[in-house]
Amino acid sequence: MLLRVRIALPDRPGSLAEVTRVLGATGADITQVTVLDRGAGQAVDDITVFCPEGTPKEALRKSLEGIDGVAVQGVWITREAPGTYPELEILKYITTAGDRALTTLVDSLPVLFSADWAATAAEHGVLYASWRAPQKVPLPETVPSRPTAATLEGGLHVIHAPLPPLALTLLLARSDGPAFHRIEVHRLTRILEIFLSLPATERSVARQLRK
Repeated sequence: MLLRVRIALPDRPGSLAEVTRVLGATGADITQVTVLDRGAGQAVDDITVFCPEGTPKEALRKSLEGIDGVAVQGVWITREAPGTYPELEILKYITTAGDRALTTLVDSLPVLFSADWAATAAEHGVLYASWRAPQKVPLPETVPSRPTAATLEGGLHVIHAPLPPLALTLLLARSDGPAFHRIEVHRLTRILEIFLSLPATERSVARQLRK
């Protein structure tokens, strides 16, 4: 089982070593560490771990919270393989996807961001949604001017991202895990900028609108 663990810990020598020791004692094998924030004596890290099947996420959380100064912000299942650059592979595929460029992007984003689902909508409603999206997608009443993270009533974490050249809105959602970090919002922004610059993008949107 591949898990993503987000922790806040003191930014001092030995803090991460203590975290890795505790994770090792639970049987978790660390495969990747990503620093999201560092400053004011504190760091925020995303740690990807392989755990034995059936390892309780709550047990992992309690073990880490037993470390002085460590706060666990989330423990959730991820499908993003560690040590790879999946967004590069996806963008490469999109360049040759033709009319499937938009649907390929939407289907790929939940994997890229360890999220549950994604969807894109036009004025008349949802244009396309990934397979785990709910029947009623919670679209924003007002589309933000740039990609923005929020937590909706009920605890659903989302990023709302406008696609102005296409008159579309993109929604990325995660229910299990922490709110989207500003680094994740920035990463999505860059992916969308590249996507919007691809020749196949407008053709794929036009095809969806014709359905």
